[in-house]
Amino acid sequence: MPHHCAAHKCNRASRGLCDCCQQNLCLQHLNEHNASLISQLNPLTDEINALGDRLKSVNVQHIIDKCRLKLQQWREESHEKIDRLYIQKCQEFDQFVNEKTSDQHEKLIAIQSKMTELISAQETTRQDIDQLTLTIQQLNKDIDRIEQTHLMIISRPCLLNNTLAFTLDAIENEIDLDNLAPVWKTIDRPDGSYASLASNDRYLLIHQQPNLSILDQDMNIVKQIPWSHDAIYDMCWSATLRRFIVIGGKLILTVNESTLSVDNVKLSKERYWQSCTCSDTSLFLSTNEYTSSIVEFRLLPSIKFIKEWKYPVTCAQNEVISGIVYNDGKLALMIMNEAKKSLRIVLCDVKTLNCIWSRQLDIVCTQSIAFRCCALTCHEWLVSDFETRRLLHITEDGQVKKIVPYSAIPYRANLFGDMLAVSRNDGVNLHKL
Repeated sequence: MPHHCAAHKCNRASRGLCDCCQQNLCLQHLNEHNASLISQLNPLTDEINALGDRLKSVNVQHIIDKCRLKLQQWREESHEKIDRLYIQKCQEFDQFVNEKTSDQHEKLIAIQSKMTELISAQETTRQDIDQLTLTIQQLNKDIDRIEQTHLMIISRPCLLNNTLAFTLDAIENEIDLDNLAPVWKTIDRPDGSYASLASNDRYLLIHQQPNLSILDQDMNIVKQIPWSHDAIYDMCWSATLRRFIVIGGKLILTVNESTLSVDNVKLSKERYWQSCTCSDTSLFLSTNEYTSSIVEFRLLPSIKFIKEWKYPVTCAQNEVISGIVYNDGKLALMIMNEAKKSLRIVLCDVKTLNCIWSRQLDIVCTQSIAFRCCALTCHEWLVSDFETRRLLHITEDGQVKKIVPYSAIPYRANLFGDMLAVSRNDGVNLHKL
């Protein structure tokens, strides 16, 4: 039995079955249906042509130049690291050899002094002669051992592989927080732990009451030391010093990434510090006070004062700079207004502190806890909003790009390789990006 056309109000007999929509249609409606499908190709053609034009307009050489610049920077930094390590090892070898010979020098001087004393007195005993003979024989043996000493240098090659290219490519990609990955790794922290964290390309530094801990990218504890200093207000990494910097109260401390040995930076003037960040050449600190200042210190050859920015350049009289982060010639400031209980993020030029842009955030500051932000790729920023459990993604020009609800209270956040580390109220979460 023939089928009727499936078109609305059409009583003609079906002349064919359309494969794409599985409807029986008469010849007229079959032709109309086919024409309708063909007409939908036109906008697709326009889109393809637009994509072709867009691809032609891409400045490929500009992209290549940026990548090569980063490769050149990596090359220079790697050479500098090798040179520093070479100088360090030379100093260690010198010290080793000098320590081996210094004892013999002292014994030789003692023998010479004794001989001079006996000759001057023109008086000696058989016991003196025997003692001197034994001492000289022992000294001969010691010097023989030194002359026959061979220093074994066990060197390991610098491991270079193709992962560098992927790392550089990831740096150029924008971070998409639309679908923040679930927590990949986590580590808990006891009550009384400070929320600050800092990272370099290998390690994450956190406080776990009563210890300062350094973790690898699998959240394994590599090393711990008891923390007996003041409260930790902030911490950051200095690639130039190859050390972490930790501030608390009046203290500025540097922490060795391998041994966690702590050195105190002594300054001529004591200040109360709130936040810290580093460029390649300088350490920047904000003061823990209303009408905060920003103080710049040079890093090498030692940490020394350079200059201080004060009101009204830094902030208003009833405001405090609760966080400061450096990235690519810019300083991002988190500024809290005490009277209005409000918070804004300001981007400044690092050389002049001239404001590039300022963005008022929809955050009410009800707690006496400092707000922090961290630098993302592509000159973007991430604000940790612990008041309402959110992460605010800020664009290069100061727009709120994305608001990400967070399951825990996010006090701090930091990029850690290709992951995001979030310091929550009772631990640290790692998210793969």
